[in-house]
Amino acid sequence: MTTHVTIVGAGLGGLTLARVLHVHGIPATVYEAEASAAARAQGGMLDIHDHNGQPALRAAGLSEEFRALVLEGRQATRALAPDGTVLFEEGDDGTGGRPEVMRGELRRILLDSLPPGTVRWGHKVRAVRSLGGGGHEVAFADGGSVVTSLLVGADGAWSRVRPLLSGATPEYVGMSFVETWLFDADVRHPATAKAVGDGAMLALAPGKAIQAHRESGGTLHAYVALRKPLEWFDGTDLAEAAGAGRVAREFTGWAPELTAMITDADTAPVLRPLHTLPAEHRWERVPGVTLLGDAAHLMPPSGEGANLAMYDGAELGRALAEHPGDAEAALAAYERDLFPRGAAEAVEASRLHELMFGDDTPHGLIRMFAGEG
Repeated sequence: MTTHVTIVGAGLGGLTLARVLHVHGIPATVYEAEASAAARAQGGMLDIHDHNGQPALRAAGLSEEFRALVLEGRQATRALAPDGTVLFEEGDDGTGGRPEVMRGELRRILLDSLPPGTVRWGHKVRAVRSLGGGGHEVAFADGGSVVTSLLVGADGAWSRVRPLLSGATPEYVGMSFVETWLFDADVRHPATAKAVGDGAMLALAPGKAIQAHRESGGTLHAYVALRKPLEWFDGTDLAEAAGAGRVAREFTGWAPELTAMITDADTAPVLRPLHTLPAEHRWERVPGVTLLGDAAHLMPPSGEGANLAMYDGAELGRALAEHPGDAEAALAAYERDLFPRGAAEAVEASRLHELMFGDDTPHGLIRMFAGEG
């Protein structure tokens, strides 16, 4: 007997779970708050790792489609001093285990691989409650609801499903990113395009950074990092020149080709405060419900978030396929591996965060790049 699975959230993790379930003949429905697949931009580049993201895509039967999305050369990395001096540079010879793709394109191949109607758009979850005996009711903002015997929260940092399992809530890590884009950069912003190079660029100083990645079509996608309390950003309208100027003043004396990613951005900057759950976040087994991705193990950005979410989805799908008619055994097996996997990556993410933004930056990070620590 197979169990119909209700998934909240059509991010990469939820869609990978739905796809792996479909491969194994297990029906699933995904409920997503966004009105459509094109409701918003899906973020920038993702490096898909050979130990988690790529195995997840193999389990989903989508390796060939994934390879067709890879942007060659984007694994190149360089670290710059604030004055623009190159401190470290590594090219992309095509042999690395972290090929880069656009997040939106990866989401598209997952969506295209699912039967029509699997994703129910425009279903924002208002509340979730236990009905006892492993059953749960999911209530939506439009007044509708569904009842399910197997519920998966793939709904990110501010998960509506998580409270069924855990009282943990995300905490601010003390740092925010300001996200910006420069378009047609080789023509319109040549000095900045040259500084970024062919792949990823990091210009780091204690408590602040300007990071960027070359995407497809000559787009530069930047994340400007500042260690500031959330209150520092209150009342700052980043869409206004004064707001962007306030951020730019934190980088006074930095090379203009770097600060141009703040002052010359082609779109309104977007504030991205960083939050985390405890590294050892876990819960006691609750019948009929579990979590994956950021809902389960939110951590500082480390390049692992999307990879982990997809791997979680693939592993949960595999566990359900291996325990037909016994969802509780499947969820127990899945969570047994989920908790140590998430904890290990959370510790590593915190270490990377300190290497990037701590007092020893950029030297500790460069040593790591060079394989010295």
